[in-house]
Amino acid sequence: MTWPRPKLVRTRLTLWYVFVLGALLVVFAASASFVLVWHMRAQLERQAVQDLETVEGLLYFSGDGQLRLNEEYHNHPESKLVQDRLLEVLSVDGMILYRNDRLGMRTIGGAPFTGEGVGGYSERSIHASDGTLVILASRQHLLQGYPILIRLAYSQKPIWNRLTHFLLILLLALPLTLAAAGFAGYMMANRALDPIGQMAQRAEQITTERLHDRLPIESNDELGHLARVFNQMLSRIEQSFEQLRRFTADASHELRTPLASIRSVGEVGLQKDASPEEYRDTIGSMLEEINRLTSLIDSLLTLSRADAGQIPMKLEVFPIAEIMEEAASLLDVLIEEKRLTFNFEGEKNALVRGDRLILRQAAVNILHNAVKFTPAGGSISARVICEGSCTLLSITDNGPGIATEHLTKVFDRFYRVDPARADENKGAGLGLSIAQWAARAHDGEIGLSTVPEGGCKFWIRLPLVSSNPAV
Repeated sequence: MTWPRPKLVRTRLTLWYVFVLGALLVVFAASASFVLVWHMRAQLERQAVQDLETVEGLLYFSGDGQLRLNEEYHNHPESKLVQDRLLEVLSVDGMILYRNDRLGMRTIGGAPFTGEGVGGYSERSIHASDGTLVILASRQHLLQGYPILIRLAYSQKPIWNRLTHFLLILLLALPLTLAAAGFAGYMMANRALDPIGQMAQRAEQITTERLHDRLPIESNDELGHLARVFNQMLSRIEQSFEQLRRFTADASHELRTPLASIRSVGEVGLQKDASPEEYRDTIGSMLEEINRLTSLIDSLLTLSRADAGQIPMKLEVFPIAEIMEEAASLLDVLIEEKRLTFNFEGEKNALVRGDRLILRQAAVNILHNAVKFTPAGGSISARVICEGSCTLLSITDNGPGIATEHLTKVFDRFYRVDPARADENKGAGLGLSIAQWAARAHDGEIGLSTVPEGGCKFWIRLPLVSSNPAV
């Protein structure tokens, strides 16, 4: 049978409090019972030994040869233990010499065993002939030159009676104690969890329009830490929502611009009679905008698949200088059109492990960005150096540079340092975002810095491979 689990945490905590306290009380009762029994048994054994010494002095042989007990000692206050004893005296061969009235016709211990009471006291727990559990102390004694075995026993029934009374008291007190503990535990749990309830109530009021709201932090304990973690999470969510809004707005704008251009060019072409050459120019303008639109969509799809982790990577080991040379080859026409000087130097044998196409696209995006913003007749330099266990690919231009306030934002999607020049540079602001993803996907990092002489220096740092192992 499965018991239903309480829904409220405070109820579960209270039940755990009661259960743990009940288990501790049971352990306490068992331990206390053991100590109580042990203590009373030890006390009874000591009394038996002391009483045995007293009995030795009270025994004597009468004139008719019968063993007697000096009854006059019974009038002394100290005789109470003697009166409550079970006394039996035997000869060394097992013959009964004396039994006190309390023992009657019962026997304790049976026939003497070898060495019983010799050289000191013998103590043991046994059952009398009627089944009574007793503590027996015995010792051999020489009485008027005649060896005898004195057995003195006490019933253990008072011990178990006291134990029963003790357990009954605990049994009666246990429900009251658990009830009081349960009530106190519930109040404590309710008070401890009340801040969580307040945080939950406050969190329920936070919507997409109120992501700027935060949970109150009223202490520096675990609950305060929980509130701070929630607030940090809300800050990240708010930032993500803001980035999503900005991304959606920028993407809509970037998609609308080429579409509007295609539409306007087409409408103008249809409103007039034109020669085949003019129609050809019109179609060429439309195709140029279509190519721009296609490139934008491809970049968006690449970033979307990258965010979802759906771009498979074909890892291989190759010199990082090769992707820089391939990127320069792809942009050679643009470099010649602007009469730029391109220089490449450094450790051309430095090896990295990665996807050649993805890293080449990152290098192309960075180099293309440098080509766009470097003035005609300027220079661009690329360099590969090794830094410990990493290799560093850097691309430096002598363009207008980037202001300090923009350095941490240029890798954001659709971000432009100078939006007014967006149409002039024909860029969507996604190239550096793709380059950043490519670097991170290869356990590397990307960054930039300004050059004192003017211009920017972009760099990609990747783990260095010392040799060409099998991938």
